Amino acid sequence: MAVKPTKAEKKQNYDAKLCQLIDEYTQILVVNADNVGSKQLQNIRQGLRGDSVVLMGKNTMMKRSVRMHAEKTGNNAFLNLIPLLVGNVGLIFTKGDLKEVSEEVAKYKVGAPARVGLVAPIDVVVPPGNTGLDPSQTSFFQVLNIPTKINKGTAEIITPVELIKKGDKVGSSEAALLAKLGITPFSYGLVVLSVYDNGSVFSPEVLDLTEDDLVAKFAIGVSMVTSLSLAISYPTLAAAPHMFVNAYKNVLAFAVATEYSFPEADKVKEYLKDPSKFAVAVAAPAAAASGGAPAAAAKEEVKKEEPEEESDEDIGFGLFGDD
Repeated sequence: MAVKPTKAEKKQNYDAKLCQLIDEYTQILVVNADNVGSKQLQNIRQGLRGDSVVLMGKNTMMKRSVRMHAEKTGNNAFLNLIPLLVGNVGLIFTKGDLKEVSEEVAKYKVGAPARVGLVAPIDVVVPPGNTGLDPSQTSFFQVLNIPTKINKGTAEIITPVELIKKGDKVGSSEAALLAKLGITPFSYGLVVLSVYDNGSVFSPEVLDLTEDDLVAKFAIGVSMVTSLSLAISYPTLAAAPHMFVNAYKNVLAFAVATEYSFPEADKVKEYLKDPSKFAVAVAAPAAAASGGAPAAAAKEEVKKEEPEEESDEDIGFGLFGDD
């Protein structure tokens, strides 16, 4: 007959297991386990088996074990776990991809009825349609201010009704109505609250970020740094190209307004004196990009507009005839 371990031995075994997992795994998901049953938790453990371990326990015991292990090993990064151990939480130790593990955990949600006194995690809306209840039940709907009509001998809800708002407690009437209609509005499972990775703690929303999101956020940051640098005239790597361009514009404007000049300014001055040169310079690259046909057509048009020069022989023939 197996000897049943004492309470002290259970605590020692739990402490040893938690410390072993902390040393072995560098990634931990802190999950909320409200309204999660033992059968559901067992299914989650089976689904994560291989590269992840689910550990539940009392918060005080987990905090004590983490604190003592951090003092013993001298690794204060473990202490970042302690503020996260609040409420009905558990730990998922994993060596796999954090996003994939989080998605796997989300698969094990189970529908649940609305019980009296339960705080609604979402808005509950009763859809319109036939309820299948006999007309004698219409008084029940009237108590909840739900418009109904009798259709083919049954009560039918006319319009969608917001029965319970998120954060409100479920009343006895609402619970009874949802039970009569066979609606299970809520679903429960392990919900990831925080992510611990090698001493760093961050929100689970970070796991949903893609490379495009990161590039976009980085670009916004660079843009803000550039704007601030230009506003206070403080040189930075991000603002340097803009500062050089602005300085060149100032020098060019000064050269155009005065007799001072340099090669780049000479070209601009030519364009200002004869704007048609600028039009030709702009049209040439555009024509090259389109295959050169427009450029050829433009040249042909210019030839038509230019008068032909008369030679000396033509003048002579015009004056003295064909002889």
